[in-house]
Amino acid sequence: MASTPDRLSRPHVALAALLAVYTLSFIDRQLVAILAEPIRRDLGLSDTELGLLTGFAFAIFYTAFGVPVARLADRHGRVRVIALSCAAWSLFTGATALVTSFWQMALARVGVAVGEAGGSPPSFSLIADYFPAERRATATAIYTLGTPIGLFLGAAAGGWIAATWDWRTAFVVAAIPGLLMAPLLPLLVREPRRAVAADAPPVTPVAVVLGDFVRRPELRLLALAAGVSAMVGWAVLNWAPAWLMRVHGMSLKDVATWFSPAIAAGMGVGILLSGIATDRLARRSPRWNAWVPAAAFGLAGPLFALALAAPSWPWAVVLLALPCGLFMSYVAPTFAVLQSLVPADSRSTASAVMLFTMNIIGMGGGPLLVGVLSDRFAAAGPAGLTQAMTWLIPLFVLAAALHLLVARALPKR
Repeated sequence: MASTPDRLSRPHVALAALLAVYTLSFIDRQLVAILAEPIRRDLGLSDTELGLLTGFAFAIFYTAFGVPVARLADRHGRVRVIALSCAAWSLFTGATALVTSFWQMALARVGVAVGEAGGSPPSFSLIADYFPAERRATATAIYTLGTPIGLFLGAAAGGWIAATWDWRTAFVVAAIPGLLMAPLLPLLVREPRRAVAADAPPVTPVAVVLGDFVRRPELRLLALAAGVSAMVGWAVLNWAPAWLMRVHGMSLKDVATWFSPAIAAGMGVGILLSGIATDRLARRSPRWNAWVPAAAFGLAGPLFALALAAPSWPWAVVLLALPCGLFMSYVAPTFAVLQSLVPADSRSTASAVMLFTMNIIGMGGGPLLVGVLSDRFAAAGPAGLTQAMTWLIPLFVLAAALHLLVARALPKR
């Protein structure tokens, strides 16, 4: 099934628009983690409750709605679904400013999660239609730059607004750009026309797509490797600001001024270089889509251990930036090779299945694991959070090993 982008929407314009939407989604997604300390104090939350809000409560609904919304996008228009989703998650982000309890915050997070479920899967599918296979990892990496850009803008702007006014104002301000972007998206991104032969089969049933992930070892291992990789990433990103504030005494403004640009720069460089390197190396063998992240996680683990042992916050920030850049290197190769392993008419659904695994294991498990362990080690004071984050180090090793297994399952040529 061939796909031909409309000439009125150039690939780079479409990619820039999708990047902007993803950036806004990541700001709204991460704002609770960025402002965790003032929210915790205001609402009287435990670390376990924070872990639920920044991880599991979001992930369970994000993943539950991901596949059905992706099917809707594959059948009825990906651009339309992304635009409506952007408006929905932005409204719930603004509503977060009104909460007064854990359960109200959880409901607001559910709304953001359901909205964001319609963002990335259709976007990955559109990128696959706009860009050929030999450029797909780079295009996917550029799209994924929304993660560090969103982290930087959320921490810098959100932290500054919260420090100047309060955390509720930060959520109101964060909602506005998405509400403005939603009606603009269909003007910037056109739905590629898919040339379908008269005797072409219908859109691949979702049961078949799910069955492929169970039966095919390369897809099964790819999803598991991505899930463990995401578990490390979400745990570090969601708890690093609170850890720096508790253990090293950084203020919210210090985190916004120093942590956010350092981490964003590290992640941005890692994402972009991994995409470019993978596109070039994968011409020799598709196994480089797994070898690149395997090497990155092998290097990131020791650097993360050094960050936890850093004597001061400047050293901690620098040493955190390095592994953050490395552990994000799995995203672009993973989704680039996934788009090449599945039929064109099921790319959104396959992306949603992949995100389901990544977010249930990663976003759902990573932050919650650290939160539960931090409460368990609460007697140690601020050092209890350090002890909790130390448990992430073996997961770096596990992620590297799983990516090596993915490489073995992929064809040599």
